[in-house]
Amino acid sequence: MALERSDVEKIAHLARLGLAEADVSPTTETLNNILGLIDQMQAVDTTGIEPLAHPLETTQRLRADAVTEENHRDAYQAVAPAVEEGLYLVPKVIE
Repeated sequence: MALERSDVEKIAHLARLGLAEADVSPTTETLNNILGLIDQMQAVDTTGIEPLAHPLETTQRLRADAVTEENHRDAYQAVAPAVEEGLYLVPKVIE
């Protein structure tokens, strides 16, 4: 499917692009090259090929799910103005 000059002007208008008169021909050629590449890619026989989620099909290395830090809650809450049952108490701001 090749685009004509009028098609490119119509597309530019619909996309609200200010396309200068001198840029219409190069833009038409570029868009036709892109559409040609798409046609080439669609012509490739892909029967029997499963789609990939990622081109490298690698798996993520995971670390062990283990606790690596101590619980410092008591030390952090020691300097808080008001604490109750491990929770910070704050003044009411909405009535």
